Amino acid sequence: MIDFSLTEEQLAAAEMVREFAAKEVYPTIKEYDRKQEMNPDVLPRMAELGILGINIPVRYGGQGFDYITLGLVCEELERVDTTLRVVMSVHMGLNSMGILQWGTEEQKQRFLTPQAKGEKYAAFCLTEPGAGSDVAAMRSTARRDGDDYIINGEKMWISLATKADHFLWFAKTDPNAQPPHKGITAFMVTRDMPGVTSGDIHGKLGVRAGSTGWVHCDNVRVPAANRIGEEGEGFKIAMSCLDNGRYTVAAGATGLIRACLEDSVKYAQERHTFGKPIAQHQLVQQKLAWMQQWYDCARLLYLRVGWMKNQGIRNTREVSMAKWYATDHSFKAAHEAVQIHGAYGYSDEYDVERYLRNSRGAIIYEGTSEIHQLMQAGYVLGERKDKPLRCELPAYDPEFWQAEG
Repeated sequence: MIDFSLTEEQLAAAEMVREFAAKEVYPTIKEYDRKQEMNPDVLPRMAELGILGINIPVRYGGQGFDYITLGLVCEELERVDTTLRVVMSVHMGLNSMGILQWGTEEQKQRFLTPQAKGEKYAAFCLTEPGAGSDVAAMRSTARRDGDDYIINGEKMWISLATKADHFLWFAKTDPNAQPPHKGITAFMVTRDMPGVTSGDIHGKLGVRAGSTGWVHCDNVRVPAANRIGEEGEGFKIAMSCLDNGRYTVAAGATGLIRACLEDSVKYAQERHTFGKPIAQHQLVQQKLAWMQQWYDCARLLYLRVGWMKNQGIRNTREVSMAKWYATDHSFKAAHEAVQIHGAYGYSDEYDVERYLRNSRGAIIYEGTSEIHQLMQAGYVLGERKDKPLRCELPAYDPEFWQAEG
């Protein structure tokens, strides 16, 4: 049975993050959005508050909260700006939770612990200049050489590309494997390895106050001890990491819908036309009602996924639906919010202009809406079935999560 009530601990964590985002990030977000730069204080402050390890067990340097808390945190962060939630998607959802699921105990101590403490920042390197939705088309290679692998390749559209210390990197160890995805293997590449370079991408439509860029490996020698999972398991690992990343995106997009709704209600009550607040016009009320409906549905979808993760239940179908619905409707909510604000909504004097730009990206990353439609159709038609993985994301166990190592 799903219990929709939230614990005092979950609510307190969400409140802490809400205050941080509102008081420490919001006052300068327009400035950094215009400069297309990341506020240098954001990552250190998130680390100091324990946000970067919010749902990692205490024994690995985290705060020991559950997966629902992670969702609540992501909702609060994107309520202020998408760039904050993106940090959680890549550092936590795509990287740290992947190490928690697939890493050895030694790898968890070596990589996960400093990441959860915020001593090291983490990124996820799957997308390439010629490989996005078609993951198997990647050209990065990893050749075994004694106790090491030699990695070559370039990754593109990588969040925290120039900020991260650890990169969960996917490359082909068997370029001739059939089907091609069976030749992919995962590695942890660190910035201090010779041959690792990176750079930022500017000119993005949205998420401008965040770090997005490219990472290049030129004959980078990576110890075999840095291989995550077995050779050929990279595709499974990447897809399981995307399940976690999609959860954070769905929760964050829910926060963006809430931002559009709250800002629109405030503006509609203050703005007058034809002798009365525009909130009294029925077509404006219709838009506000739509946003409330979209928010409620998106929140229920991501909370269901969080509950499933807590129980240790595979949720690939459910998280796909949550991500697809929340991101599509966050874009719709931002569009309606701009319409309610009228000409002012077309200016960065109001935040809804930024919401619209930021919301567009989430329809593309972590699986395009078209990919999720195909996934859902596959489930409906019985053509897609999830097979058990060798390593499943561990269910939330309070005694283990909150115990010292």
